[in-house]
Amino acid sequence: MVRFLPLASLPLCLSACQESPAPPTAPKPALLTPVAHESELLTVALTPQARQRLGIATVTVGAGAAAAVRETSGEIVVPPIAPGGVPTTSLSNLAQIGTQQAAADGEVARTTAAARLARIALGRAEALVREEAGSIRARDEAAAALASAEAVRDAAVAQRRLLGPGIAAMGGQSRLWVRVSVFGSDLTAIRRDRAAAIRALGADTTARTAQPVGAPPSANATAGTVDLYYALDNRDRAWRVGQRVAVALPLAARHDGAGLAVPASAIVRDIYGGEWVYQRTAPDTYQRRRIEIVAQADGQAIVGRGLEPGAAVVTAGAAELFGTEFGAGK
Repeated sequence: MVRFLPLASLPLCLSACQESPAPPTAPKPALLTPVAHESELLTVALTPQARQRLGIATVTVGAGAAAAVRETSGEIVVPPIAPGGVPTTSLSNLAQIGTQQAAADGEVARTTAAARLARIALGRAEALVREEAGSIRARDEAAAALASAEAVRDAAVAQRRLLGPGIAAMGGQSRLWVRVSVFGSDLTAIRRDRAAAIRALGADTTARTAQPVGAPPSANATAGTVDLYYALDNRDRAWRVGQRVAVALPLAARHDGAGLAVPASAIVRDIYGGEWVYQRTAPDTYQRRRIEIVAQADGQAIVGRGLEPGAAVVTAGAAELFGTEFGAGK
């Protein structure tokens, strides 16, 4: 028996048969997420009690100047004990230096003994000539042998001097040198007639000055660097041979009036290396400002842009404001 569908359901069936599945949507090549602009940073408003508890202090910035420097690293080495000598390398080659020094000491002792023996032989030959019991030729040969022995001894002594003081005395030197390797392309920008600032790595201490010294030219052709040397006072035994140090090399350029001077204590840095200061925009109200530092020396930083003259920035308590803004310690 033939059965017929109701007429009301026929359009629905036809519509379902005509529809085809939609094709899958391709993923977008990039997802754009809006972020807050730097002009929309949070404003930190403190109560007077909170300001006193955090020890907030501000200073008004103004125009400043600072000598341009280049931060790099150096190595403490032993200076030569003879004019024109080369500095002794660091502790990484201590065993090799000790072996060379021991061999050089032995050579000095051997050649010194040979020269003394040649002098005795010459004295005997001269005595025989005076007694008319020896030949003049033998005396001249003895004199030549003495001159040759003394020349060999002098060469051995000079070679020993090039190796520097004994290993046991290296740590007690009152004057050490700092070896700094700079790229050859940067050599002309460095002021060789000015002192460099030396600071221990990882130590927040006052930098010490090291005077430039003349040394035999040395370089690394593979790395393309040239070695510069600076003399450092070590009478307080604060430095060790082979120690790596931070070096601030003076450059020919200066940043005179190129920006505003702010204390280094006012600068905070984020995890990306960005440099910021907190500016007081109203009483007990502070806002973080991005700055660009063009030079920094002696506890002062020269800001190229990011601040206006007369702005009040936080010097004491900047780190506390930074932690307050990002919720540190909550």
